Amino acid sequence: MSLVARHLETNGMPTVIVGSALDIVEYCGVPRFLFTDFPLGNPCGPPWRRDLQRSIAGQALDLLGRATAPRTTQRSGVAWPSDDDWRPRYGRVTPEEAERLKTLGEERRRRQAQSKTPG
Repeated sequence: MSLVARHLETNGMPTVIVGSALDIVEYCGVPRFLFTDFPLGNPCGPPWRRDLQRSIAGQALDLLGRATAPRTTQRSGVAWPSDDDWRPRYGRVTPEEAERLKTLGEERRRRQAQSKTPG
């Protein structure tokens, strides 16, 4: 999305990226970025939380109108709605799960190699 935003901006269409991967999006150099400190894949909040989604969309529109310099990043003040922090669980892999994921990866690489073999 970052590269698409840059392309659109080059061709005269203003953009705002709403996302959770702060380092990656800033590295790509998007014109306007609203950072939400949420799990990846959920930049506007959890499903069915229209109140949060509207709030974040409103912040993005405000940023579109207020940003005066390129590569403007604004941090959303909206917190993930949970009694406990999602960070310790996010991306955690147990030893059992690690072995299963390793096997799946090996199978995928084997299929990819076979599909590249001529004939």
